Amino acid sequence: MSRFNAFKRTNTILHHLRMSKHTDAAAEVLLEKKGCAGVITLNRPKFLNTLTLNMIRQIYSQLKKWEQDPETFLIIIKGAGGKAFCAGGDIRVISEAEKAKQNIAPVFFREEYMLNNAVGSCQKPYVALIHGITMGGGVGLSIHGQFRVATEKCLFAMPETAIGLFPDVGGGYFLPRLQGKLGYFLALTGFRLKGRDVYRAGIATHFVDSEKLAMLEEDLLALKSPSKENIASVLENYHTESKIDRDKSFMLEEHMDKINSCFSANTVEEIIENLKQDGSSFALEQLKVINKMSPTSLKITLRQLMEGSSKTLQEVLTMEYRLSQACMRGHDFHEGVRA
Repeated sequence: MSRFNAFKRTNTILHHLRMSKHTDAAAEVLLEKKGCAGVITLNRPKFLNTLTLNMIRQIYSQLKKWEQDPETFLIIIKGAGGKAFCAGGDIRVISEAEKAKQNIAPVFFREEYMLNNAVGSCQKPYVALIHGITMGGGVGLSIHGQFRVATEKCLFAMPETAIGLFPDVGGGYFLPRLQGKLGYFLALTGFRLKGRDVYRAGIATHFVDSEKLAMLEEDLLALKSPSKENIASVLENYHTESKIDRDKSFMLEEHMDKINSCFSANTVEEIIENLKQDGSSFALEQLKVINKMSPTSLKITLRQLMEGSSKTLQEVLTMEYRLSQACMRGHDFHEGVRA
């Protein structure tokens, strides 16, 4: 009998070991110390590296440890699979949980915004390699850090007005601080910026050809006790050597006057009226887009950016947390996710 129990116990242990190995292999986020850096790899390529609560928690606690570690001189964050850096938070899971009366939204949003703030206040140089789709929650993981490196495959957008939400994760802080009314335009329409335009808009700090990305990472990891200036210098060298779309102008350059005049308004109704009055094909195209968005989201978003333009990142995240919970109680978010 005791031999049978020992056999059973061994089997259980083996099963657990197999399971833990399997879980490691399927880890949603990889956290590794390489050379002088802590490296975060978002590891859900099949789901475009969308963020789960589990990932948020792991990144947050590791970030805090690396920040205190004298042997860690910089932090690099990237996405696995080449298609996406991070396409956002896993909103479908949140919506389904809310409908099933499982209240994960307050926890998810609070911890996500705490992570955004941790990135914004990180004491170590933070380098986000925003290669591929970078939207919503993925923007929150990168934009508040010191360095954001875009490639020609980068696709940036804050598409929240289409799903009954608002451009959160600190959108109320960084969007109104972009040139002119560009941030208001991006927030309300969900307009997508690609490649070097992500840099030209001021969202990325550097631009690198994607084929050089692995080399850039190796060069950063090879640095010995680097300062912020050493890291900036490596990024600058790669940026200067980059040739893709170097001679093209910013895709919205010719429309900036229109964007600045049409989106300089205190109400959504005025913006709509401005676009109608302008009557150009560009203005009418934006009008068509805005008319498909959640009207509530448009109004919340405009107010969010106006208020956020004079707040600190922490104040904005507090405001956005309250807004997110109000949206969870409404109808548009759940309908937006379903649609």
